[in-house]
Amino acid sequence: MTIPLLSYPLSSQNQRVAGFEVPGEEQPKIYTAETILSDSEKNEVIWSAYRQIFNEQQLLKSNRQIGLESQLKANQITVREFIRGLVLSPNFRERNYEPNNNYRFAQMCVQRVLGREVYDEKEKLAWSIVLATKGLEGFVDALLGSEEYLDNFGDDVVPYQRRRIIAQRTEGDLPFARMPRYGADYRTKLEELGYFKHEAGVSWGGAPYYPPEKVLLVAKWLTIAGASVIGLGTLAIALSAFGWISL
Repeated sequence: MTIPLLSYPLSSQNQRVAGFEVPGEEQPKIYTAETILSDSEKNEVIWSAYRQIFNEQQLLKSNRQIGLESQLKANQITVREFIRGLVLSPNFRERNYEPNNNYRFAQMCVQRVLGREVYDEKEKLAWSIVLATKGLEGFVDALLGSEEYLDNFGDDVVPYQRRRIIAQRTEGDLPFARMPRYGADYRTKLEELGYFKHEAGVSWGGAPYYPPEKVLLVAKWLTIAGASVIGLGTLAIALSAFGWISL
């Protein structure tokens, strides 16, 4: 028997504040497939979905899901099902789920799927329990099937960061793309494996690589010779400017 989603208090975040301002450039563009779209419009919907789920720093050719794109273009699946496919794709799992603990991954998915920040640590705990008990697929289905998601995005609207900027405020909420895809604990593991250690040379297969001493010696003398040539050239130009020598 799975544990139901725990209750948590709702704080007053931007997306819970009613908006009466006239939409302008500061408002997010909404991509929807509610009407019949041209090929270019369908590509915009697909691109916005990738940008929302993978964030701009992960917009890689290798992350594309060609099969899902074809199904969406042929109206065989909805935008919500396309979002589900992206979150459950092996690429998203490898680059976002595996490097993180359940708490951080739950927060990341609330940001990208529900379009808002978690309310507090209690909500992060509640969704991490769903992830632990129902697995990744059940967790994603719970997010996409939630009343909050259906009320705000339904089957045809690509999720977006809801009401990031309020007209009466000088500063809005930071974009979720600023959140790194993995936390400090995972970076520590990478450092223990030898990554980010520039003093050890270039990482090769995860292990520090030290150039041979002969290579370092040749590089040293080449650097000295190059610096000498540049220095002599600069000196000659200076002497020529004063008329002491002719070039």
